[in-house]
Amino acid sequence: MENARGAHLPNGSQGLPFEVTWWRERGYEDDYVVETPRRRFALEVKSGRPRRPRGLDLFRRRHPEAAALVVGGGGIPLEEFFTTDPRDLFGS
Repeated sequence: MENARGAHLPNGSQGLPFEVTWWRERGYEDDYVVETPRRRFALEVKSGRPRRPRGLDLFRRRHPEAAALVVGGGGIPLEEFFTTDPRDLFGS
C-alpha cells in the first residue's frame, strides 16, 4: 500500500516542478519528501492505527521550514489523498 501511495506522487506530479525523494537519518525516516519551488514537505505513510511519526518530528527539527503530512492512519484519509491533485496538496 505504501508503494501505491508513493507512486501517486510522481505520477500525479509529472510536468510539475516537484521533486520527490525520501529521507533517513540514524534509523529515523520519512517515506517521502516533496520539494516544490516554494516549500518542502515530509510525508509519512501509515497503515493501520495511528502512531507518533518520530521520523517527521526529527525531520522538522532538522528542517523547520518543512511541513509535515501523514497519509492514512489518522492523517489525510487515503481516498482524499488519491483523489486530490498534488498541486492542491502542495500548493503549486
